[in-house]
Amino acid sequence: MLELSIRHRQGDFTLEADLVLGEGLTALFGASGSGKTTLINIVAGLIRPEAGHVSFNGETWSNASTFLPPHRRRIGYVFQEGRLFPHQTVLQNLRYGERLLPRAQRREDLDRITSLLGISDLLDRRPSHLSGGEKQRVALGRALMASPKLLLMDEPLSALDNALKAQILPYIERIRDEFGVPILYVSHSVEEVARLATAVVTFDAGRATAVGRPDEALATVAQASGDLPAGNFIEAEITGHHEDDGLTEALSLAGPILLRRSSLATGTRVRVFVPV
Repeated sequence: MLELSIRHRQGDFTLEADLVLGEGLTALFGASGSGKTTLINIVAGLIRPEAGHVSFNGETWSNASTFLPPHRRRIGYVFQEGRLFPHQTVLQNLRYGERLLPRAQRREDLDRITSLLGISDLLDRRPSHLSGGEKQRVALGRALMASPKLLLMDEPLSALDNALKAQILPYIERIRDEFGVPILYVSHSVEEVARLATAVVTFDAGRATAVGRPDEALATVAQASGDLPAGNFIEAEITGHHEDDGLTEALSLAGPILLRRSSLATGTRVRVFVPV
């Protein structure tokens, strides 16, 4: 569990947050410049807050007298750009993620990660010979190879077009569901957060509000910002595809729903926005 209560000023901007974050994928959601990246950089140890404390699973990472450096926090960080080492192959980039760990603390398996992310055939390539989507998958793999206690993702899909985003989202879902590592995910995309988040922290002018359910938080914020009309998010499960009319069928507690044709597999859990 991540616990933090901090106040930090940068120039005219002040960030304030008092949060307790648990398992699953917690989305940090808000407009650009609202403090999301500053907060995860504080969690990562890249910024020391002016006041307050940060702790994880009972271990103090930062307070008035203690500051644990980034390499001792066992955090995986995926940036907006892959930030791969250009002179190294994909395999060497992946192996870099585990270099600082004693063997006894290495719990992730290279074959498992490369298989899950679909990068087994890319191991001998250098980053200059990878597409944008491939670079981000390798960056995800490198972060996981560090056997992190906590995974931070700072708008990892923002540099990709919609087609590549659609390719990467299922991999992030699998990481969320199969690795058991808490994730902080920065985004200002309603669509990404609605699909991925198990909890949402909203940001407004440097103030982080309490954790809320994705359906409640997103509906309120998106409507206030004008991104969506009035409506609600509901949980559903993909039950099949209608090839003839280009529709996908999902089942919710309210009954069946017909959606625009999707490539999601049968059994996939989704959140659907229903205008009122």
